[in-house]
Amino acid sequence: MSGKPCFYEFFAGGGMARAGLGPGWRCLFANDFDAKKAASYRENWGGDVLHVGDVAQVTTAQLPGCADLAWASFPCQDLSLAGVGAGLKGGRSGSFWPFWELMKALRREGRAPRTIVLENVCGALTSHGGKDFEAICRALAGENYRFGALVIDAAQFVPQSRPRLFIVAVREDVQTPASLVAGEPAADSPFVSRALRVSHAQLPEEIAAHCLWWRLPTPPLRNTHLSHLVLDAPADVSWRSHDETQALIDMMSAANLAKIDAALRAGRRIVGTLYRRTRWQDGVKVQRAEARFDDLAGCLRTPAGGSSRQFVLVVEKGRVRARLMSARETARLMGLPDDYRLPEKYNDAYHLTGDGVVVPVVRHIAAHLLEPLLNRGRVREAA
Repeated sequence: MSGKPCFYEFFAGGGMARAGLGPGWRCLFANDFDAKKAASYRENWGGDVLHVGDVAQVTTAQLPGCADLAWASFPCQDLSLAGVGAGLKGGRSGSFWPFWELMKALRREGRAPRTIVLENVCGALTSHGGKDFEAICRALAGENYRFGALVIDAAQFVPQSRPRLFIVAVREDVQTPASLVAGEPAADSPFVSRALRVSHAQLPEEIAAHCLWWRLPTPPLRNTHLSHLVLDAPADVSWRSHDETQALIDMMSAANLAKIDAALRAGRRIVGTLYRRTRWQDGVKVQRAEARFDDLAGCLRTPAGGSSRQFVLVVEKGRVRARLMSARETARLMGLPDDYRLPEKYNDAYHLTGDGVVVPVVRHIAAHLLEPLLNRGRVREAA
């Protein structure tokens, strides 16, 4: 391969996959339906390759060249609750299918991308009893791609608990270096969950014949801590008053109150996070505040309601302080650099980051799978 590898970025959001791929890659086309996210994309990357609109309205005429990679972090909302949501038939996650029609059309034109990465929540493995995962795998196999799935928790790279499913596919005529694949995943592989093993085992034989187990190295131990990312005086959120903070503490169960007490007894500054959640208690729904002090933030979510916004907790000098997590802190938890320009409105920024893909995870996949595939994988001669 000569020159920079090139890619299409679908469901691009603010361009976090582009950030992870890095300057060694060249974007040929980007697409997102959300105008606010598209504004952030333009602000950070320019708008020369960006098309704003429904993926179902995109045509192959708008896709220049022959991309080495098509990255698609398609919407997760219908797959988030295993077996309960609408799955790939839903109005949001179902946008996978018009994306896939584009990939099929590119193949008919002799322009199928050499590699494809699909990213979504882990619920995609179990949605509708595994049928949605099977449908994705069947689609890939039907267009002569070999593929392997990985479950990667961003906590290995940034202080945020955020497991996600990545399906990395390679066109069947591209030779795959033996160093990149394994016959079976190691029993203790950090990238193969029990749900992935079960879903893989349930695939019909004709689909499983296209499956690979990728050999992805474990990253070095994370040296970024939650306390490193927290700002003392963010501009977009304020520390809660003593009474407001106490109101949050009063919503805690005994187990969570014990966490607060342990942090107070530690005699040093401890940073944690808190979510408000609705729980069942004695047959009645009650709102609870749940804290964690394990050096990890909870998984960022889009702010559909007040309970989905995450709080920062700082315990020091015998007191507890609380406030909403700032937009810049959410960006840091996604691995974005501080010079990444966020939307001015707090909710827009939170929505942008909460819907994104973690930048260092993309870089790890690119460095250890995509770039070796594209640099060393030769296209087989036609028989």
